[in-house]
Amino acid sequence: MKTDDLIDILSANIEAVDRRLMLRTIAGAVAVGAVVALGVALIMLGSRTDAWSAGALGFMFSKLAFAVTVAVLAFFYLIRFARPAHGRRGSMALVALPFVGIVGLAAISLAYAPAVHWQTMFMGDEWLECLLSIPIIAIVPFALVIWAVRQAAPTDLRRAGALAGLVAGGLSAAGYALHCTVDSLPFVAVWYSGTILLCTLAGAVLGARLLRW
Repeated sequence: MKTDDLIDILSANIEAVDRRLMLRTIAGAVAVGAVVALGVALIMLGSRTDAWSAGALGFMFSKLAFAVTVAVLAFFYLIRFARPAHGRRGSMALVALPFVGIVGLAAISLAYAPAVHWQTMFMGDEWLECLLSIPIIAIVPFALVIWAVRQAAPTDLRRAGALAGLVAGGLSAAGYALHCTVDSLPFVAVWYSGTILLCTLAGAVLGARLLRW
């Protein structure tokens, strides 16, 4: 058989590729991961009892806005880096915006507070719980997102893994925000950001192995 004949046979009856399949798969995994994160946080930790008071509601919204923004921005970058050979030279600078924003707001908050209150504003009384809870809650969302990204066969495994960890960390932090009673922006800047970045680092390390194909 000639090469041209073989090519003709192989190219016959080619089905159109559903380019949105990957998007739907990853988006579905993120959506399920969000439900799991919220459910685990509420079942494992419970919601804060004063959630509907004016002061608590404002801070809870701030925490949720930060965490959800992190997850959404990471998701859009993940879609790009999940594709084979796509985004290898791309920048991920926008994912830093929520972190820069919360650090800026924390700095303003500290500027208007007496220095004797700074330690309490940074540490609160739930720092250890936050440090442990967000990475633990992120485990299932991370596993779901990694499974979905594997279907797309990425080539930049560390970046794809880091973004999967960032998405999972953001979703987990959003779930934890429904329980957290520490209403301090410096606390959010240190412990929410730190644990989300820990999830991102873990994702980068694990992604090199879990996404290999």
